[in-house]
Amino acid sequence: MPGEDGDNSAPRPIPPPPLPPPVQVPSVPQSDVKSKFYKKVAESSDPSAGECNELKRMIKNRQSRFSEELKWLLYNQHVPSLIQEGPQCGLVALCMAGMLLDINNDISLGRIVDVAVSRGYTAQGEMFSAANMRHLAEEMFGCQCELLTGGMEGENRIRILHQLTAGRPVLIPYDEDFNHEPCRRDGHRAHWAVVSGVLFGIKNGSFRPDHDFPGLYYPTPDSCVLECEDIQETYLVAKQGKSLRYQLWSYKSVSQSNGQLLHLDPKRASDGTVYVLPKGGVAAGLCGQVVLLKQH
Repeated sequence: MPGEDGDNSAPRPIPPPPLPPPVQVPSVPQSDVKSKFYKKVAESSDPSAGECNELKRMIKNRQSRFSEELKWLLYNQHVPSLIQEGPQCGLVALCMAGMLLDINNDISLGRIVDVAVSRGYTAQGEMFSAANMRHLAEEMFGCQCELLTGGMEGENRIRILHQLTAGRPVLIPYDEDFNHEPCRRDGHRAHWAVVSGVLFGIKNGSFRPDHDFPGLYYPTPDSCVLECEDIQETYLVAKQGKSLRYQLWSYKSVSQSNGQLLHLDPKRASDGTVYVLPKGGVAAGLCGQVVLLKQH
């Protein structure tokens, strides 16, 4: 109780210490969230599920571009999807190609990245050398690779199409547009894709028809050999590391894009990031070059 002099003899309570500031949790960029989500979907997907149906839907959605006067003959080997994180498009394409060569192989993307860095082929995951891509593929998968130079036309066109109709993958560098389609930006948007199949528009031949999609056909063991003069149009079936979906590109557009890879994007060249480029730069490492893979 207060004394007569008005003093309070009771001790004053000590105020509690201030609360600590709230923990600042760094926000995760939406692009990272999306990338990790897609990567999880790709990892958990059944490699054999819906492989043909997805392609059929894509072809059907673009049916207006395919002439009804032609038979559309599809060759394709299913490739499981894999989403890249950072500038890993070439290594992701190689990993998908390896799964096509052997669906049961247990070589992870991380292992491929580690080996590529240790060999001096890459610093950030980028691959600006088709020759290094060939060496890396042979080391990782014990496969036989052929490096084509001089563009995708002429004799190289025949070799590429023979590779695809035989069910073997092709790795192709090209300039990637915002919708993943091939474009021509002088190499400023250089990207890699794995091509797993081909769609031919042909005039003649006896093939197995698709029962749900009139005009679409598949090869049979006794299908006749395709003659060049019978092939009126050619589309490549591809996958790349920024989408789970197949891509369907005209051969001509891919060939043109592949043949004009000349320069590193000036923004990349000046952003302070270290990249591994071969002597002669992008033009020497990628322009007009394609890598064919096959098992020994």
